[in-house]
Amino acid sequence: MKFESSVTAVSWIPAEAVKGFLGVPFEMGLAHYDDALPEMLDNLDEWHGKDLFREANELKGWIEVEDGKIVAHGQEGGGRIGVTRLKIGPKTVTVKAKAMPDIRAVPEVTDDYVRFIQTCGGRTGAPAPRPVPRKPFFQVDSAVAWTTLALTIYKDGRSEYELIGASPFPRHWVYDHTGKLAMETGLTDFTTWINDAFGDRTPWGAYDAPAMVKQVESPLERELTGMVVRSGKLKSRELPSGECLTKQGESGSDMYLILDRIFAVEVDGAEVAQVGPGAILGERSGLESGTRTATLRARTQCRVAALPQRYADERELAQIARGHRREEGR
Repeated sequence: MKFESSVTAVSWIPAEAVKGFLGVPFEMGLAHYDDALPEMLDNLDEWHGKDLFREANELKGWIEVEDGKIVAHGQEGGGRIGVTRLKIGPKTVTVKAKAMPDIRAVPEVTDDYVRFIQTCGGRTGAPAPRPVPRKPFFQVDSAVAWTTLALTIYKDGRSEYELIGASPFPRHWVYDHTGKLAMETGLTDFTTWINDAFGDRTPWGAYDAPAMVKQVESPLERELTGMVVRSGKLKSRELPSGECLTKQGESGSDMYLILDRIFAVEVDGAEVAQVGPGAILGERSGLESGTRTATLRARTQCRVAALPQRYADERELAQIARGHRREEGR
């Protein structure tokens, strides 16, 4: 019997993710951020043709089992890389990206399973001249973005997947074999990436950064986030590690949209959950007479945007709150 499975990582640049002088083209409209990807991955080639992502890593694997033993296995798929589109006056210039060679580890074969590992990535073809803090101290090419996926297929047909490594930029979303969004990274650190992710500090050198993974936000949260981003009124601010965004028992009416990194949710001094980019927080104050029911503390330097409650009615606030209670019960 043949068992097949797959896992796909798709990478995109969310709004306001690029800072410093290299963010100027985005602010001027010469370059563009990406819309959030759909919840379901239907056809990766169509997404590629529509320029919906910057890069993708599609890992497919299969095993054959006879009389309870794994007798054959194989790996397919690979990387896809997008293009950079620059708007110069009335014209749009397309700059071809530079794909790195796919890296496939020798599969780990045991009596019970086969584990496949694959790294895919690349860099934009547009130059990004800048000083960097290590040799050669000045870099012309852009930094390299990548993901490293693992897929394990068991002899009983079960399969598991992992995002075991990823560049700190851009954002990486992972879809399971059914095409459902199953995992997201909680880090979009442009500064670290542009200063460090080149040469030996990539999987094509001697380094693979561990991925900061978070739970997937709800469809309603994604919908509200899209409304705010499209409105053009997204104003972000940064909080240093350890600072509280809200404190339990205090009054407050604003909701918040997490743009980057991870917040700890604390109730009565104990951490009950962690939430990351795309999550909407503070919704319970609108249901609890304006009183904060939890403390939200930045685990690292975080970036958030205030989200006035007019963006959601009471029914939607209650729906978001129910989802958060399920997370805290885990």
